[in-house]
Amino acid sequence: MSELADLLERFRRGGELLAVVTTGAAGKELDWAPDPGTWSVRQIACHLSDSEIVGADRFRRVIAEDNPALIAFDQEAWAARLDYQKRKFSHAIEMFRRMRGENYELLKDLPEEIYQRRGNHNELGEISLLDLLRIYAEHAEAHARQIQALRQQYKQMKAK
Repeated sequence: MSELADLLERFRRGGELLAVVTTGAAGKELDWAPDPGTWSVRQIACHLSDSEIVGADRFRRVIAEDNPALIAFDQEAWAARLDYQKRKFSHAIEMFRRMRGENYELLKDLPEEIYQRRGNHNELGEISLLDLLRIYAEHAEAHARQIQALRQQYKQMKAK
């Protein structure tokens, strides 16, 4: 399997992965964090949902525009000002799944040379569509591991 095909498959599985690692999460578990400054399962799900919306814009800009500006977003400000702790968990999971599916449908059949198109990220510098695909595939995987760890910590805390 080529690197591109592998990345596309990992990217596609992101929506399923989030659904699997959050299955059964409910009630206080959604909002528990081991210490201040650590996001809860709900906050991570909201972050992934919003990040995927940002990713949708970035993917489309790099595909359609010549060397577009890609602007970073302040994830802590988004979490605070968009009230992640009060947003509906099921909506965040569903939005992520739907946006990831839409982004995958856009990306899966593009000619391979399109993945060399570039944008200019204000923090990361010049970045290709392939780089963006890798970043977003890894992003969902990393947060899925984070959710698994949080849920395990919560179970251990409750067992004491």
